[in-house]
Amino acid sequence: MNYKKVGEITHYFDHIQVAVLKVTEGLVKFGDTIRIGEEADGFEQKVESMQVDHLAVNEVKAGEEAGLKVTQKTREGEAVYLVTE
Repeated sequence: MNYKKVGEITHYFDHIQVAVLKVTEGLVKFGDTIRIGEEADGFEQKVESMQVDHLAVNEVKAGEEAGLKVTQKTREGEAVYLVTE
């Protein structure tokens, strides 16, 4: 597996398990596999729900932010990586 840093988590809403992802490089698309956090304490998941201003989107690019439904708790400042084979 290869990991390419694409952004970071800027906020986490615990009660709805949604993280705000700020993309700093590249593109994150619906269906991509991402890793949130470092190897020792992070987790991987598929992007299955992304929203900008409460509207579903298929991709976000550098400079944009999106709400992302996450499968585990995360923290502000966590790095986000795109996972490729």
